[in-house]
Amino acid sequence: MSLVFAGVCSHAPGITGRAARAEPSVRDAFYAKLGEMRARLEAAKPDALIVVAAEHFANFFMSNMPAYCVGMADGYEGPIEDEAWLAIKRRRVPGNAALSRRLVEGLLENIDVAYAEEWKFDHGIMVPLHFLTPRYDVAVIPVNVNCQGPPLTPLKRAYEFGRALRRACDAQPERIALVGTGGISHWPATPDSGTINEAWDREFLARFLANDREALTSYSDEQTLREAGQGGFEIRTFLSVAGATEGSTGELLFYAPIPIFAVGCTVATMRVE
Repeated sequence: MSLVFAGVCSHAPGITGRAARAEPSVRDAFYAKLGEMRARLEAAKPDALIVVAAEHFANFFMSNMPAYCVGMADGYEGPIEDEAWLAIKRRRVPGNAALSRRLVEGLLENIDVAYAEEWKFDHGIMVPLHFLTPRYDVAVIPVNVNCQGPPLTPLKRAYEFGRALRRACDAQPERIALVGTGGISHWPATPDSGTINEAWDREFLARFLANDREALTSYSDEQTLREAGQGGFEIRTFLSVAGATEGSTGELLFYAPIPIFAVGCTVATMRVE
């Protein structure tokens, strides 16, 4: 078939783990828009959901850190974190090894990728799934973009990865949805945790929603680190979605800085044409 849905959302562990400590009206508005995104995703009737995320040293370490990795299993387990801390119960998440392999083969025509037949999901994937596929009834294909350990993949390559992923998806008979997930500005696991640069976030989102390739790929890592924290490196997951929907624009469903969640919380969709 082809790609039938694309969007992005935040994945910080506090979104579920510290829900009770957030200001109720803002939290509930955020959750409501995640629910709207879920409804749009379900309406697209996907056979599989690709989640492009930033992995947090749960499976990949500095001894072996692929720039891009695709899961290629029939099932995964998550979350790898403590269930009580994340407020998400551990479970088996269905995959689709055959489709994953075809996607990997398609990607390899244009871009080098690694693959993994074993993968335990951390909050980067489990928090979005908690809201978007709460019945865990859609096959998930995880994709990791290294946003943690320099040298990081250049932003132009992240956009090109998205373009290659779209070509691979469109060559498949299945209906495929795509969600990119990460933070925008945030400083996780540092004394500045909870700091959010709202102005930077909104400027980035304007570029993302316009799918302005030149503007999106113009950030330097030094600028991002200074203005958006090391968590800002996760914009690579958003750029992959932008690349997969090149020529289309997006709709912002929700954005608000929620300090107790330690990130500017985002929900947005991109038109799939």
